Amino acid sequence: MATGQVLFHRFYCKKSFARFNVKKVAASSVWLASKLEENPRKARQVLIIFHRMECRRENLPIDHLDLYSKKYVDLKMELSRTERHILKEMGFICHVEHPHKFISNYLATLETPPELRQEAWNLANDSLRTTLCVRFKSEVVACGVVYAAARRFQVPLPENPPWWKAFDAEKSGIDEVCRVLAHLYSLPKAQYLPICKDWDSFTFSNKSLESKSHSTTKDAPQSSSPINPETSALKGAPGEANIDLSGSKGALVKQASDKLNDTRKSDDESKGIAAERDLKDEPTLRSRPDRKMEASGDLHRDRERDRIKSRDRERGRDSDREREREESERVKLKDHGHRSRERAKDSGHSEKSKRYSSHDRDRDYYSSSYSSRENRHRHH
Repeated sequence: MATGQVLFHRFYCKKSFARFNVKKVAASSVWLASKLEENPRKARQVLIIFHRMECRRENLPIDHLDLYSKKYVDLKMELSRTERHILKEMGFICHVEHPHKFISNYLATLETPPELRQEAWNLANDSLRTTLCVRFKSEVVACGVVYAAARRFQVPLPENPPWWKAFDAEKSGIDEVCRVLAHLYSLPKAQYLPICKDWDSFTFSNKSLESKSHSTTKDAPQSSSPINPETSALKGAPGEANIDLSGSKGALVKQASDKLNDTRKSDDESKGIAAERDLKDEPTLRSRPDRKMEASGDLHRDRERDRIKSRDRERGRDSDREREREESERVKLKDHGHRSRERAKDSGHSEKSKRYSSHDRDRDYYSSSYSSRENRHRHH
């Protein structure tokens, strides 16, 4: 509890109450404090408790917060988002030191009665409602609480030397703590005032209330508008009735009632004429959408025909392209066959020529050798 309150005060030392909702920041402070004090609680438990507390304080019917509803999901997301805001503003430095742990040590060294201890503890709890936890150190707050409790119970404390000097405190700080506590107890009971611009609590929202009030203000002139002609008629009737100065009040009332009846009849007749006009105009009004539907149907049919024709054209083009490709492939195959045949013929002729050329060379060689032998023999 104390850690959550200190985190709450530290956050609003930097941020505005009009920007961040107090109830959501309080719930996030409690949730974060449970983690810091190694006593963690689930977000579901924190939201259910705050929802129930708000229903009690606002005198609303206590209903169960559905865990599968959109409202609960939004509250859970807002709880974690506000916790991130708190940690960001504190730079993730959330160390808290309370004056409670100093009170018992101080009172034990001063040897005070046990009643003084309980009173000092209560004053330390109440000091968390103020900004003392942010303005002063926990040692100074503990000394001020002990001083106020001793004054209330009229318990004398050593002043020569002053007892607060032993606990690293100053008299000015102790006096300020006592002054703030005295002012706190002089105030009336605290009441919650929604000052946040985007105010949205756990049970209901201020926007819904404002919308209801606006709707009631808008409905009021509409409900009063049909009465205006009657009141104007009532106002105008006496002016016309004053022509007969010799008439009595009963005659004036009769004239006013006749005037009202005439106006009502004229209104009914005008309404009947308007209804007849509406009935006459109904067939024309009905025929126009029928014509529009027919025209749209014709346009749709024409578009479908165009699409079908375009598809057929594309298919025909595709078939022509395929035929051209097949013909080109056939021509290529024929050309390839002719070329292979010509190559085979050329290869055969070349082999024959090679064979013939080798045979001729052998003949020439033998003939030349024979002639040379004959020439030699002749020479000899």
